[in-house]
Amino acid sequence: MSKTKDNFGDTADGVFHIEDVYPLVDGGRYPVKRIAGEPVDVWADIYRDGHDVVAAALLWRRYSDGEWRREPMTLHGNDRWSGSFIPDAPGRYFYAIEAWTDEFATWRHGFELKLKAGSDLPLDAVEGADLLSKSAGKKPEDAMLILKHCEQFLKTGDTSALLSKELDQAMAESQLRPDLTRSQHYPLMVDRQRARYGAWYEMVPRSQAKAPGVHGTFKDCIDRIPDVAAMGFDVVYFTPIHPIGKTNRKGRNNAVTAQGRDPGSPYAIGAAEGGHDAIHPELGDIQDFRAFVTHCKRYDIDVALDFAVQCSPDHPWLREHPNWFKRRPDGSMRYAENPPKRYEDIVNPDFTIEDARDLWSALRDIILFWISEGVEIFRVDNPHTKPFPFWEWLISQVQYEHPEVIFLAEAFTRPALMKGLAKLGFTQSYTYFTWRTARWELEQYLNELVRYPDREFFRPNFFVSTPDILPYHLQGGEPWMFKSRVVLAATLSATYGIYNGFELLEHEAIPGKEEYLNSEKYELKARDWDKPGNIKPYLTELNRVRKSNPALQQTSNLTFLNIEDVNVIGFVKASADRSNVVAVAIALSQDNHQFWLPLNDIQVLQAGELRPVIAIENLVTREVHPLEWSGVRLTIDPMQNPAVFFRCLG
Repeated sequence: MSKTKDNFGDTADGVFHIEDVYPLVDGGRYPVKRIAGEPVDVWADIYRDGHDVVAAALLWRRYSDGEWRREPMTLHGNDRWSGSFIPDAPGRYFYAIEAWTDEFATWRHGFELKLKAGSDLPLDAVEGADLLSKSAGKKPEDAMLILKHCEQFLKTGDTSALLSKELDQAMAESQLRPDLTRSQHYPLMVDRQRARYGAWYEMVPRSQAKAPGVHGTFKDCIDRIPDVAAMGFDVVYFTPIHPIGKTNRKGRNNAVTAQGRDPGSPYAIGAAEGGHDAIHPELGDIQDFRAFVTHCKRYDIDVALDFAVQCSPDHPWLREHPNWFKRRPDGSMRYAENPPKRYEDIVNPDFTIEDARDLWSALRDIILFWISEGVEIFRVDNPHTKPFPFWEWLISQVQYEHPEVIFLAEAFTRPALMKGLAKLGFTQSYTYFTWRTARWELEQYLNELVRYPDREFFRPNFFVSTPDILPYHLQGGEPWMFKSRVVLAATLSATYGIYNGFELLEHEAIPGKEEYLNSEKYELKARDWDKPGNIKPYLTELNRVRKSNPALQQTSNLTFLNIEDVNVIGFVKASADRSNVVAVAIALSQDNHQFWLPLNDIQVLQAGELRPVIAIENLVTREVHPLEWSGVRLTIDPMQNPAVFFRCLG
């Protein structure tokens, strides 16, 4: 068995170069992300000096596995090689590339050239036989075949015994590889499908009661699930469900002082009843929560929990671990701040303390506790304000044992920080979509997200609004705008979300701010979920279209169309094999639009071959439009429907 020389992508004894490996994130420092059951395609430049025949293989294994699995790589010309493998389950993997000189193929190539030239070949034939005698067949059948051909040549001198195709195949696997070179081990994170595709419904559990002024419970939340499932949502995301502190509790509209029965902010986590691993008593108990999770699973809905690394001054940790928190020079508690904002009901753990590892472990154990209760998705609040090494450690610790777990980074911050969080392990990320309104902004932003290498590690989750953000464009309450924004989110990104109340067109804002007036972050709300004028049927149809078209279940394979009307955005998305290709056009203003939808270079896989698009089928009305001059003229009346979806036909 030859000895492998790990050269971390450079050279071994000056023989092989393995360069320009694709895909990689920061040279292999961070993992590339893929989905279980789908091919992982790897490309690389592999070369050496001289004219010898080169062979290469793609290696892959789980982090915990001892043995590599191998797939052959194929030469495409100019020393560019490719290979592919399919990880069958979520988890953390390595992949690598091996290259070696195929000495027998090199000998055979030279021998055949000399044979054609009529050269004298006795010694050359002996050299070939010598390679056979030095082989070490891994398979008994290969070893027997090699021995048979070697003996046949030695007995008869017939060189045809050295040139059979079956011998080539046996020697490719059996010959020694003294110059075998292996690249560095590149990390790969393989996730389940929900990591890439899903529709999120953000729910404030205490506001799910049917009567005004009544605190909602998990049982009330269970009653809401059939409605949420009927709209086609895949994930129900809860804002924090933990006990809420009383010290410095905030009042309505973020008033500094609470009044009467003001429930406080659910983000002021921790009270006498417990901390991050406890449940606010008015919601119910752990048995009620388990019943909610079980009920969601019946509808194939994932439960996501908010994970906010912050504490109320009443959190048990302040008594049990007072050194985990910062104090001011006068000894008073340092409350959370985002100047000029000050959050008197929240204190932040101090990650600079000497025993920070104990704090890290305690936070990891909270995640593990909720995983044991059936939670597999965590939306992490403000991760950019905590140390990056902590997140990289925590996520790897959790996913090593629970690779099905998904982490969403809620970080509206500088682009480099947002991408840095995605690189180090966050499965999905909030984005700037909320503030991208003009066509050129949307196209520019999406082209950034789908290019290499961003697409290899950054999975966007487009939320149209959140409890913290009511964007200005929704504050008019126009139904067409709500529909336009949700279609943009749901078709441009494979994962999107709404905050409960969006379906009711809730839009009352604090004047001059992107914040809800009478926000349920600080008070209880009761709603009529079937209130007249709601857009629930529209959301239901939108999610149905997404579920029935794989092209809309991914983000990267996206092409924008050159529509002359700047207030209409058009694009095409295609599944990986291009068997499903969907064209979308969305109005960005409320006036009527007539425009030409060009599909000149778009192709669709049909009957085993790529064909140009000859017609499009409306995915809602089923009406078919034949193309003329590689396009079609369309009309959108935003007051009726600001968007159209078409399946491309070849």
